[in-house]
Amino acid sequence: MVKKIFTFKGKTIEELNAMSVEEFAELCTSMPKRSLKKGVDKHIMQKVAKAKGNVKAKPIRTHKRDFVVIPEMVGVTFAVHRGNSFERVDVTEKMLGHYIGEFVFTRKRLSHGKAGIGATKSSTAITAR
Repeated sequence: MVKKIFTFKGKTIEELNAMSVEEFAELCTSMPKRSLKKGVDKHIMQKVAKAKGNVKAKPIRTHKRDFVVIPEMVGVTFAVHRGNSFERVDVTEKMLGHYIGEFVFTRKRLSHGKAGIGATKSSTAITAR
């Protein structure tokens, strides 16, 4: 079985790593393209460069959910703030061109259980044990 090679808009990951940020922006959709044309956060990119060399690096903690995943970030782990805690995100090739905040949900999953005492009018007849 032949392993499928990942491509982003027809470019392999090696070709994407060789590109500049401006060239990668041209391959993205309109919103990330505009964000990348404004520039990439230098503080985060310094941390990414430091984490790329270290295999056992801690996740990069950030509150910024609005930066676009670029090819240099592939393989790096982020801890993205979700409002009350940090959620771990391992960046893969499939995340390229998306905002990092898209991969961390800010709201809890709602799960409906059975009705408790006081939930309905008929539940007042049920005695609590």
